[in-house]
Amino acid sequence: MLNIDSIANKFRLSYFIFALLLCAAFVSIFLYAESRIEQDLVKARLLQQLELSQEKYGDQPIYVADPGIKIYRYDKAPASLQAIANDTVQETSVTVNKASGAGHANLHLFAYTQDGQTYILTYLENTEMVMENYPVLAIFEHLEDIFADTLKVAVILSLLIAAIFSQLSSKQIIKPLLDLKRAVETDHHNLSDLTHLPSEVGVLARAIDEKNHKLEQYLKREQLFTGDVSHELRTPLTIIMGASEVLASQLDADSHLNEFTNRISTTAKETSEIITALLLLSRAPEKLDAPQTSINNIALAEMQRLKYLLRYKSVTCQIIAEQEYIAYVRPELLKMALGNLIKNAFQYTDDGEVAITIDDEKITVADTGLGIPEAMMPLLYERFERLTHDYQDEGTGKTLSPEHDINHKVEGSGLGLSIVQRIMSHMGWQLTHQANSSGGSTFSIYYK
Repeated sequence: MLNIDSIANKFRLSYFIFALLLCAAFVSIFLYAESRIEQDLVKARLLQQLELSQEKYGDQPIYVADPGIKIYRYDKAPASLQAIANDTVQETSVTVNKASGAGHANLHLFAYTQDGQTYILTYLENTEMVMENYPVLAIFEHLEDIFADTLKVAVILSLLIAAIFSQLSSKQIIKPLLDLKRAVETDHHNLSDLTHLPSEVGVLARAIDEKNHKLEQYLKREQLFTGDVSHELRTPLTIIMGASEVLASQLDADSHLNEFTNRISTTAKETSEIITALLLLSRAPEKLDAPQTSINNIALAEMQRLKYLLRYKSVTCQIIAEQEYIAYVRPELLKMALGNLIKNAFQYTDDGEVAITIDDEKITVADTGLGIPEAMMPLLYERFERLTHDYQDEGTGKTLSPEHDINHKVEGSGLGLSIVQRIMSHMGWQLTHQANSSGGSTFSIYYK
């Protein structure tokens, strides 16, 4: 099937249509010229016959010249001819009687006024006019057949040549674009060879090269920023962890301050892992190693780490897995992605259950919380987008009042799902969302 979206096919089709229209114009001109010449020849022959008949028979109401010529004085002509006849040769279909039965033929007619007397001259096309007295018409009929056959051959050859020429020329027109495509696909090694071209392709190549340069500079600045920030943060984090260990060693084993020193140390370690994950996201996916990572261990660790969010809620949490499942992924990235989904489920669920299900193709985090309104679905993975009180509860369909405003109850920046989606794209995985019929949301990470 012809792909109309292709530039080459558009060019071929346009060229073929142009050739077709050009042929149609020539055929129309030929048919018009043939019709006019035939009308003039027929008119001249009938006028000649009128003159001959008047000289031979004198003034008569009807002149008949076999075969096919009949001339009426206007008042003796049939009413049907009187109604349509004028000074232009016309053609109308009539019924004639033949030996084989009734049939149809074309009748040529026109009106002619001579010395104040009007005549209607007719010629029946299914018979031959007397050619020995008018050989020009015979010659024209022969030439008409020759020109008609020649025109048919010319139209066929023109369309064939148009198809071949459009195929060859389209390849030459598309070739610079294909060269540009290959240059872009090969990391722009050959792009500089096209930027000097004065054609539109050269203009496009220069624009792409300039844009690529800006993007490279932007990515380089982003990578440098990420590296610099992570480097500068690691030093104070190391000091914080070291200070918390020294402080813990100075406390008694049963001191109530041990809880705070442990929290300081744990938070510092988690922040260090986040920095590592962000550094991994700044690298190209193909440059990352993917060790075997236990999904069960990551899920259990994240559930335990974030369980403090359920401290004052009547919410149960469980991990459902028939066995230990392994994924080839950097654990820091999986920890960040799964941790954000679990954190959201804990934060936005006030009553019910959060279930983390692991199988051989996906990781599912399902909750019985408020869910996500339909109005927010197009912005689900946008940065800084969060649920506000003027949306409806997906489970009940009721408008959420200000006291249920999630922004008032839950801290956050609206970056969690955006980060998860970015990690999924980086690893080549897929993240999906499904609303639960009883309320809440189910997010699934497909890792195979």
